Amino acid sequence: MQSIFGTDGIRGKFNEEITYSLAYKVGYALGSHLENNNPILIGRDTRISGDILLQAMTNGIKESGKKFINLGICPTPAIPFLIKQEKLSSGIMISASHNPPEYNGIKIFDHNGQKITKNFENKIQKLVEESNQNISIPTKEIALKTNNELMDIYMKSLIQTMGGEDLSGMKIILDTCYGSATTCAKKIFQNLGADVKVINNSNNGLKINVKCGSTNLEPLKKALRENIADMGFSFDGDADRVIGVDSKGNVLDGDHILFLWGRELMEQKILTNNLLISTQMANLGFEKAWNKIGGILYRTNVGDKYVHEAIKEKKAILGGEQSGHILSKINNFSGDGILTALQISKYCKKKKIILDDWLKSSFDPFPQKLTNINLDFNINKISQATKSLIDQTIKNYQTNYSYDCRIYIRPSGTEPLIRVLVEAKTQKIVKSLSSEITNKLNLEIKKILN
Repeated sequence: MQSIFGTDGIRGKFNEEITYSLAYKVGYALGSHLENNNPILIGRDTRISGDILLQAMTNGIKESGKKFINLGICPTPAIPFLIKQEKLSSGIMISASHNPPEYNGIKIFDHNGQKITKNFENKIQKLVEESNQNISIPTKEIALKTNNELMDIYMKSLIQTMGGEDLSGMKIILDTCYGSATTCAKKIFQNLGADVKVINNSNNGLKINVKCGSTNLEPLKKALRENIADMGFSFDGDADRVIGVDSKGNVLDGDHILFLWGRELMEQKILTNNLLISTQMANLGFEKAWNKIGGILYRTNVGDKYVHEAIKEKKAILGGEQSGHILSKINNFSGDGILTALQISKYCKKKKIILDDWLKSSFDPFPQKLTNINLDFNINKISQATKSLIDQTIKNYQTNYSYDCRIYIRPSGTEPLIRVLVEAKTQKIVKSLSSEITNKLNLEIKKILN
């Protein structure tokens, strides 16, 4: 059996890769392997399938003899924060993050609020494999009580990260993308005194991430054109990512967030070795500008778990991804889009500027294009020999084309895609090479499979 775990927990289409039976078995396996008898905390995003998977996980946990607390719909970062705060044994987030509504996933956290280790994943995998029984969805659904008090604790913790600063006088637009941020983002910003307008703010799992949120900024840009505001922030489905947009429609992605926030920490002389951690997707313009002011950028493989590992290893205090997944020492390096948006807003307030002004002082990005090659198969389910051939083909392209640009090619960890990033000094080179490489690579992959 192929590993059920990808780069960020378990993920796939509901009723295909992610089923009631699988979720039940994972809940049972997790409960069976926990030595700590304190409850397991469970949350989910707004997806329709989330409630079915929640029932499955809790039934599996109960069968293992362990207890659970249902947090209900919540941002992913609420889970690791509350695990530590309340000394719970573990935590589960049912979410497929930025993926479309038909996907779902299971993210598991340990008693420290960290993603579980590969070794622990293997233990869960083994128990799941040993269970040949197909668990059916019960005919009667049991209503699960939601713990609202814990969500209040999480929201108060975000307000406390402002250190007494408020956002009075600031006009901010939020796109909560029909996801987890609908539960609390508006309330938090309003409690800090901001004048807030929120779009896509209904709890609608059929629309989560659909033409909105951090992967589609058009609704936020439109709202900023039609309303007077200082800035806007767009979250993904489980609110662990955020992308900012200024009043003129310019985008503040994860690279710009790291550069501007990192520069503030550098000036305060609290940034360890002037070091930032990011991934292979980080823009070359960001790296060169950061080096120019005396900073060091350390790149990892794509995925917040790799960024987190490097942060621990290098004793860094800030890192993240271009996608807007930012890890900060403030909350024990748990990616939190709302926290990041609050910190950006706080710096603008303290500097008495709007985001447009601050973004002008950031770096000039190199032209960059990310193209997806759609696959009609799951790359994790093909034979190792075929996968090795595809990996070698990808490696050849990265080597052969690297003389006048930066190429980074990787299979998606969550969808049947190969992502091709091309970066160069001019848009013309980027466009030409991106088209050439994706077309050739697509044909070669088809040949390998045939």
